[in-house]
Amino acid sequence: MSSLQTLATAAGLQLEWQDAAGRRQTVSDEALRTILDRLGHPSASPKQIADSLAAIAVRAARAPRFLSVDVGDPIQLATTLSGEAELTLENGMRTSVAIDRGALKPIEHTGYHRLEIGDDVIDLLVAPRRCYTIADAVPGRKIWAPAVQIPSLRSETAKAFGDFGTLADAARAFGEHGADALAISPTHALFPADASRYSPYAPSSRQFLNGLYADASAFAGTSDDPAPDLPAPDLIDWQRAISAKLARLRKTFDQDARQLGKTLDAFRREGGDDLERHAEFDALHAHFFATTGARGWQQWPAEYHDPASPAVRRFVTEHADDVTFYVFLQWLSRRDLDAAQTAAKDAGMAIGLIADLAVGMDPGGSHGWSRRGDLLTGLSIGAPPDPLGPDGQSWGITGFDPHALRETGFASFIATIRAALAHAGGIRIDHAFGLRRLWVVPEGASAAEGAYLDMPFDDLMRIVAMESQRAKAIVIGEDLGTVPDGFREAMDARAMLGMRVLWFERDVDGFVPPARWSPDAVAMTGTHDLATVAGWWSGRDIDWTWDLGRKSDAVDEPADRAARADDRAALWSAFDTGAKRSSPDDTGPVVDAAIAHVAGTPCALAIIPIEDLAGVIEQPNLPGTIDEHPNWRRRLPDTTEALLQRPAVAARIATLNATRPA
Repeated sequence: MSSLQTLATAAGLQLEWQDAAGRRQTVSDEALRTILDRLGHPSASPKQIADSLAAIAVRAARAPRFLSVDVGDPIQLATTLSGEAELTLENGMRTSVAIDRGALKPIEHTGYHRLEIGDDVIDLLVAPRRCYTIADAVPGRKIWAPAVQIPSLRSETAKAFGDFGTLADAARAFGEHGADALAISPTHALFPADASRYSPYAPSSRQFLNGLYADASAFAGTSDDPAPDLPAPDLIDWQRAISAKLARLRKTFDQDARQLGKTLDAFRREGGDDLERHAEFDALHAHFFATTGARGWQQWPAEYHDPASPAVRRFVTEHADDVTFYVFLQWLSRRDLDAAQTAAKDAGMAIGLIADLAVGMDPGGSHGWSRRGDLLTGLSIGAPPDPLGPDGQSWGITGFDPHALRETGFASFIATIRAALAHAGGIRIDHAFGLRRLWVVPEGASAAEGAYLDMPFDDLMRIVAMESQRAKAIVIGEDLGTVPDGFREAMDARAMLGMRVLWFERDVDGFVPPARWSPDAVAMTGTHDLATVAGWWSGRDIDWTWDLGRKSDAVDEPADRAARADDRAALWSAFDTGAKRSSPDDTGPVVDAAIAHVAGTPCALAIIPIEDLAGVIEQPNLPGTIDEHPNWRRRLPDTTEALLQRPAVAARIATLNATRPA
């Protein structure tokens, strides 16, 4: 192993990776040097490599800032010391503990504790061994849930896009029709002033909410209805819709929010510095986006890059009303999302909302500005080349720096999980492999020039289990794609549910029968990134592939359609309905059969996208496209309650309720 490779390994980079075909691939020296430099480990010369290795060794020799252990297990410190230490439990109880050659006896109290050894202080997490489960919530039952994209929802009052008020209506309707949970799209804060930034998976911050989902109609004298020239469309016109919604929310604030007084003051005190920095960012972003077109803080004048700078403090003073407006949006959106969860529970749901945690955030956003030391700098996260993306993927978002996580006691990760669970009974962790490793790509480089960066997997999994048990919330990990060795076994050990999707449950004999699906996972007909059942059966996804000139495993379009005909036959055979197979244009019977197939698995939870319940052909998102496909713009054909009254939809829900009785 060369000295460069030794440094890369010490820095947590994997020198090789395995592609989807099982072939071993080696990261080039050039890619390693670039990534190491972005991680703060210069490697351009032998001296730089030696100095970087020495710095890592010094850091490794220090007492850890954070240590996690499973409850009941002995605790081994990175020391051979013996003697007494002071342990402060999370509840404030203090006691002396004995260290014997670096080992402590097990601590039976779960929680975030503090261990003082001489001058060293260690944050000590004693975690439960597993997450909260569906069996904990509803013993002996299998349950079902729809999945919805919040903006797609319609309400009786025409709105340009769905919001938290519409979500509450949907939760109430589904709860009354037998659902025990409702999986929702991410609610993370975006960039309110920039209407082009509407992808829910590229947030400004994952610790705050998308204020544009707030419902201002509850305030006296204010209507949240769209203006007469802004009807509720089939495709969302985000440019117009966001501008109009933001104007209405600002009008509400200017006219009615003064009455909040002490309520808003108390909310600000509770939110502390993090809330203030987020509101300040939104105000600054709105200002510079309007005046210079700057999309992120990196394009602001240099004197505004530091939140504590005199220029920023002066701006905050001079634009106090603007900052308070963005605080108000956070208060209002939190109130409304809480109301949606309350509506779900009041309607009989055992779980309620299942939040969706995006894998990362925009480096130019609120988190990147206020706490940039938490994040990877100059690196985008993504995925290596695979059959679905032969060129690899660089998502243009960043994630937590593993070194920073350890140095800060995982504070930002804990806050992120808590923010997601504050209004929900469950969480879906997007690209859960990121808890184990992240594919990092230097900004401006090809996705194929990346490498895997190890994450503190055991610590992160213990934190998830701790927060899951505290919130009494289930955890789903999106584990689709090239699975790292041992990952699903680790998920099973922690009772973190994986995802099993109809299209991928295949073996050499065809589609896997329901009885053979893994019970340690969620059963699904599809996801927001995949063709709907009706779209797949009709070949709509094939239309998009060839109309847009996208890459395909098929040599040409006729071959693609011929392969789909074979797949239709295999799928219908797996359904084993005894009925005659319908034509590609007759999608209703296959949607019925697909939902029954997924409902009949041993999985404790079945999640059915609302698009499949309604038999919709088009999918919400087509990965790898931006403007070519109307991603995140599609509306549902009717209100949730009206959809549930349709005979075909009612019959599908009856199947779910019969297979998974309350």
